[in-house]
Amino acid sequence: MKPHYHKVPIGLTQSFGIRHDRKANFGTLWHYHPELELHFIIKGEGIQYIGETVSSFSDGDLILLGENLPHSWRCSQEYFRGDPSLVAEALVLHFSPTCLGKDFLELPEAQLIPLLFEKAKKGLKVSGKTKDQVAQLLHALLAASQLDRLILLLQILNILAESKEVEAISPGYSFSHLHNVSEMARLEKIYSHVMENYPKNISLEEMASLSNLSVTSFCRYFKKMTNKSFFGFLIEVRISNVCKRILEDRLPLEIISSECGFQNASNFYRHFKNVTGMTPSAYKKNTGRIRSDSPRTTSPLIFQS
Repeated sequence: MKPHYHKVPIGLTQSFGIRHDRKANFGTLWHYHPELELHFIIKGEGIQYIGETVSSFSDGDLILLGENLPHSWRCSQEYFRGDPSLVAEALVLHFSPTCLGKDFLELPEAQLIPLLFEKAKKGLKVSGKTKDQVAQLLHALLAASQLDRLILLLQILNILAESKEVEAISPGYSFSHLHNVSEMARLEKIYSHVMENYPKNISLEEMASLSNLSVTSFCRYFKKMTNKSFFGFLIEVRISNVCKRILEDRLPLEIISSECGFQNASNFYRHFKNVTGMTPSAYKKNTGRIRSDSPRTTSPLIFQS
């Protein structure tokens, strides 16, 4: 995807911004900005793009994004159909690393904060009691004013900096290889095509033609840009949607997997285990836990929790 620079609107009389989004969906723009972002999803489900990672998101997810880390929350298709009863809702905090003063990060008492900011460059998913505490403080921050805003921000940063309930989302990510706009525009076209057509049979010839490359060049290009083979990425997108359907649907697994692009049952079970680390039945039994902690994989492209 082509990451777009986004100018974060922060008031002239404010050192940082927080807003309460409540809308039909979170949009589809993949973007970046120099501010860090703390994103708490109150309501909404779909696929998130963070750095090189594609994974599912759902109600209650809390994510800390570092400076210039490209990201996007693409809601499920039903959020784009104009149903007024279906709303995406989030609290979004934006702040620059120097919003508390240029010398703040050099204070001995604040030594954990720059370490947190460095970790956040890979994206951090927050879980457990830490998530609950920070979510409460975000709600309080939304209504706060004057010095109370700074105090609450410091409390949030302190909790996150000291917590062990944070995990990198895209640990192998580097922004340096995303600066070529034409290459990223091509990758955006590839991703969009896959997200729209993953239930169908997608061939390398089709993707190469879409990218104006030969098959060999396309495979080499995709591997270079994502550190993943194209079919590896396609399988993980399909598995991601199977997992979401398992949580939502009462249809038999064979129908769900088929509708998500798997035509061979034995291959589906093998791929599911490789991507999630568990069988579909085990995943279903652990539905409650998985809704708050996404399934894990060693892949840099999907399901990093």
